[in-house]
Amino acid sequence: MERLTVRKRLAALLTGALLLGAALTSPASAQAPEPVTWTGTWGTAPTTVPRTDTTAFHDQTIRQIVHTSIAGSALRIRLSNEFGKQPLEIGEVHVARRAPGTDEPTIDPATDRRLTFSGKSSVSIPAGAPALSDPVTLRVPARSDLVVSLHLPESTPGSTVNSFAAQRSYTAAGNVTGETRIEPQSVTERWYFLTGVSVRATPTGPTAAGSSAAGPTAIESRPTGPSGTGKASAAVALGDSITADTTLGTNHRWTDYLAQRLQGPGGPSRPVGVLNKGISGNRLLHDPNPPTGHPAEAYAAYFGESGLKRFDRDVAAQPGVRHVLVLLGVNDLGHPGIIAPLSEKVTGQDLIDGHRQLIARAHERGLRIYGATITPFKNDTLGFYTPENAEARRTFNDWLRTSGEYDGVIDFDAALRDPADPERLLAAYDSGDHLHTNDAGREAMARAVPLRFFK
Repeated sequence: MERLTVRKRLAALLTGALLLGAALTSPASAQAPEPVTWTGTWGTAPTTVPRTDTTAFHDQTIRQIVHTSIAGSALRIRLSNEFGKQPLEIGEVHVARRAPGTDEPTIDPATDRRLTFSGKSSVSIPAGAPALSDPVTLRVPARSDLVVSLHLPESTPGSTVNSFAAQRSYTAAGNVTGETRIEPQSVTERWYFLTGVSVRATPTGPTAAGSSAAGPTAIESRPTGPSGTGKASAAVALGDSITADTTLGTNHRWTDYLAQRLQGPGGPSRPVGVLNKGISGNRLLHDPNPPTGHPAEAYAAYFGESGLKRFDRDVAAQPGVRHVLVLLGVNDLGHPGIIAPLSEKVTGQDLIDGHRQLIARAHERGLRIYGATITPFKNDTLGFYTPENAEARRTFNDWLRTSGEYDGVIDFDAALRDPADPERLLAAYDSGDHLHTNDAGREAMARAVPLRFFK
């Protein structure tokens, strides 16, 4: 009797297993749709503000302009209250394409979309937290301008910001998020609370749809073929002002030029979004730390947390990230003794050790990471250059070129230096301070990035 009972139990288990297997291989299960994947098309890095920055908004709309890298058929945005001390109350958010042929904060009304958060038009973002909008269908051309309008109904400190946007944003009275045109009360060159735009990516065509004063030529999206587009990915540029810099309103960052190259001849077959996570004044190893009583106390907070601290938020958490491009170190060399304590002075080996941490953390997440050589800065007007700092730069660059520890090397130093004096920027690429590049220099930087990294 006991044997029969055991046999019955085994038969029941076997029958259950067969039924489960049939369910798992049924047509309904096999045809389950794949989840939608999102890829970053634009991003920026937020910072806190110094105590002297008392900017606040009350029953106002901030209309902000951002420049995409890859095209999409739908989008969502990411807001941040990272450095807020109180909940961030957002009353309403709209997104639209910028009206063609203008550099004003005017939208194309046919493209206006009201965004929601968990189905609601308003959202309260806790202190220290981000918020991701629900998806909305909107054709987003590559390398084009989007307008994001946020209504702040309550008194709201401007505590989470990128203060070096080099792009105009506009503040208007009341809730005018859905208006085609607004009457600005003020104009700033900052992005507030907005840190990312991601898209459901579509392929881009090889020909331009027309030029724009807003920057590199916009490329229209092409219909997808029967085989689809494959998986898009994002490349995140982690850097300082040399990465963040552009002439005001032109979208001539080296990352903008790189996005253009990636969509041209020799570029990858799948879309690669380019996200600029550069912060002016940023360091790899240290947070801002101006000496007590130093004038830098009024602005150093805008330099952002160290690259090591912000890596998880600004790089690893980005939608679709697969590639990381790192250019950090010149401020680590130049700030101590000028706007940071001498006790924070670093050597070439200190920089190498810090970069090794970035490599390890990227590889832990399955990311490909590429290191960039530190560019020349002899006779810079900021006082960064000393023979000791020049030696530290050479030590770091030699390690980067020869160690093989990064997945690849971007030799910005070789692309920008003066052959007659390799410690100096080539005059044709010099913005005038002998540290930062001009538009021609940023375009040369983009050309120095090997496109094979993204294939």
